[in-house]
Amino acid sequence: MRVDLFDFDLPESCIALRPAEPRDAGRLLVVRPGDALADCSVRDLPGALRAGDALVFNDTRVIPARLIGVRTRPGAPGQRTEVMLHLREAPARWRAFARPAKRLTAGDALQFGDLRATVVEKGEAGEIVFDFDRAGPDLDAQIALEGALPLPPYIAGKRPTDARDTTDYQTVYARHPGAVAAPTAGLHFSDDLLAAIDAAGLQRHHVTLHVGAGTFLPVKADDTEGHRMHAEIGILDAETAAALNAVRAAGGRIVAVGTTALRLLESAASPAGTLSAFSGPTDIFITPGYRFRAVDALVTNFHLPRSTLFMLVSAFSGLDTMRAAYAHAIRSGYRFYSYGDASLLFPGPRADMP
Repeated sequence: MRVDLFDFDLPESCIALRPAEPRDAGRLLVVRPGDALADCSVRDLPGALRAGDALVFNDTRVIPARLIGVRTRPGAPGQRTEVMLHLREAPARWRAFARPAKRLTAGDALQFGDLRATVVEKGEAGEIVFDFDRAGPDLDAQIALEGALPLPPYIAGKRPTDARDTTDYQTVYARHPGAVAAPTAGLHFSDDLLAAIDAAGLQRHHVTLHVGAGTFLPVKADDTEGHRMHAEIGILDAETAAALNAVRAAGGRIVAVGTTALRLLESAASPAGTLSAFSGPTDIFITPGYRFRAVDALVTNFHLPRSTLFMLVSAFSGLDTMRAAYAHAIRSGYRFYSYGDASLLFPGPRADMP
């Protein structure tokens, strides 16, 4: 499909630089294809679902994956280099994006304070593979000391990261460190909202998908077939898979909280929609025409024009439906992106695919 089909005009004033306070005070646009759009609050979410439905949350935890260091090369001056980790490949090895990447070659060493890394591979579009001088928990601890929280570029380009972001850019149920970007739909959920979900007879389950920095990369191809998704590591355990299969068998719906949870569930589903345990990388790329197998509703924020995430929601609810929903959101002052408002999407016909 042509990428320009997913373009739209977004005023800069719509981009949220801070989240709503408290977390669950954001707005919620309910999108049911074929019905009128409904302007609600995030706190209204339990009432928009049915007892017996199951919400699936991504419990990854964001790490301080932005590193500023100096390239050290014998006989050459030090070169300041910014690195964004995005995929761990081994206890001491990370795949990352680097700026400037053009000047890096295999064998170069970078020093990040007391942490040292060596370039072992150079790929496309600024992607570099690094081996670090320590591994496992020792490496994790040193990254925590040397690194900074990787706010999305459309926020970080407008203001510096501060202490408030260390809380704001982490879900209240984050458990497993490894993400370099937050599963942002989950940022709306407070302890009070989780209690209201339980009281409404809704189930809560967790999966883990370590979100990579590739989620921020623009789609540069003219056609979706020319875009390559970066892999992310995900885990769905057998017990959770069985519980979610039981939800559907009993007539309940699976509601993914965020596109990351949705992508993992779809990666773990059989053609018939049955979920099985899953552990490993997924680079699933969902565009209109995709047949959803495991997810019946989606909670998600408002996404960038021409992004893979806007393509995904257009696949889920229909491209025309989402164009209309986003136009309404812009007119109505909804806040976009990571710290913005939320939407609750239900599936629609895919007949509007060009």
